[in-house]
Amino acid sequence: MQEVNPEDLPENQEAGPSGGEPPDDTPIDLEAEFHASNVQEVLDKLDHELVGLEPVKQRIREIAALLLVDRARKQMQLTTETPTLHMCFTGNPGTGKTTVAMRMAEILHRLEYVRQGHLVAVTRDDLVGQYIGHTAPKTKEVLKKAMGGVLFIDEAYYLYRPENERDYGQEAIEILLQVMEDNRDDLVVILAGYADKMDRFFQSNPGMRSRIAHHLDFPDYSGGELMEIARIMLGDLNYDFSLEAEEAFQEYIERRMAMPHFANARSIRNAIDRARLRQANRLFAGDTNLTKADLKTIKAEDIRASSVFEQGVPDADPAMNR
Repeated sequence: MQEVNPEDLPENQEAGPSGGEPPDDTPIDLEAEFHASNVQEVLDKLDHELVGLEPVKQRIREIAALLLVDRARKQMQLTTETPTLHMCFTGNPGTGKTTVAMRMAEILHRLEYVRQGHLVAVTRDDLVGQYIGHTAPKTKEVLKKAMGGVLFIDEAYYLYRPENERDYGQEAIEILLQVMEDNRDDLVVILAGYADKMDRFFQSNPGMRSRIAHHLDFPDYSGGELMEIARIMLGDLNYDFSLEAEEAFQEYIERRMAMPHFANARSIRNAIDRARLRQANRLFAGDTNLTKADLKTIKAEDIRASSVFEQGVPDADPAMNR
């Protein structure tokens, strides 16, 4: 189980009307409220961290707008109802689902929807026990840790295994359903996984589908977007491609996308890490009179040494992503 805490999240000051109900012509400055919430900082992080994904980013902006208007309505003593913000993220590995969940937690905190704004990321093993009486305390302990923030359940469809009559996943689902309904003003649950498997999961668990307000699909990245992701990753680490290395990496992407177990940005990160390893070995074995530019530059040979360039060599180990 992984717990992620956003750094130095500012606390929002609670503003509310004093005295009686404000008249209808009372002004409200939504733009000022937006700037005061520092939500734009989180949206800027998303734009830097994630290439593309415009439909996903647009939905996040829409949710932020809903919460901002809801907060303004409370200040004006208008009737408000806590919106249901439980979500489902579908898409292949490496498409940014966990990153968006973490930034969503920050936005929810800054707009005062949840108290803490942390992210607790779990899988089936963190929720479901191996014997009678084990699942309920495991699930409740996870929910306790996640309360006040966001609970991110990756590959959520594995919670339901009807083929195994001794499986205890259904117990975890029932506890989740109750908490999602009773504590929706202090906990957001995000289910994530492959689209087809999540569809089957919802068909088997209609109560869960009815509690999910937002379905966001994360498409695979194009070759050009993956190249841009590689440049951003290198830049964040103070590396650069040589001109020949950039051409080689573009070819690498095209070859790697056609091979098994491709994982979008995750595979690109693994490829960058391997290129850095090859560069380090090349520098260590070569001329000791190096410059700062040498330390920063990834060359074509650091890319083309990958087995991806060997004809007919499959990437059999998904953990390697070479």
